[in-house]
Amino acid sequence: MQGKQVIIDALNRLLANELTAMDQYFIHSRMYQDWGFNKLYERIDHEFDDEKQHASLLIERILFLEGVPDMTKRDPIMVGSDVPSMLKNDLKIEYHVDSLLKDTMALCEQEQDFVTRNMLQTLIDDTEMDHAYWLEQQIGLIDKIGLQNYLQSQL
Repeated sequence: MQGKQVIIDALNRLLANELTAMDQYFIHSRMYQDWGFNKLYERIDHEFDDEKQHASLLIERILFLEGVPDMTKRDPIMVGSDVPSMLKNDLKIEYHVDSLLKDTMALCEQEQDFVTRNMLQTLIDDTEMDHAYWLEQQIGLIDKIGLQNYLQSQL
């Protein structure tokens, strides 16, 4: 099915951001693993898998619309140097993806591509209700119980 180029371009922008998030979660998960923070490693590795699934959905939709997925573009990843900066950088990327998802969903409505819009709803649910919410909780826990207590709970 021939899709509108404006939708394909927007999906490729989203794909670049999902790939960026995937790369960032990948390096952060391995850093947590190396530091012995196994609970953070497991959660962020799970987020890495979620981003991979998001990228797969976008690729499948772009192909369905007879577009070409652009796997070459990425935003710069923001690798943190410690746990708080890593969590904050991951939250920044989730906020950015959330904004792009909302813009793309609005574009889909404008272009009357409701199937793509509904597919993006799944991604925004993961982004807002799972990824960003969990990251906000972790940053809040560090503020409430202190960094050392937080880190001890992540062993």
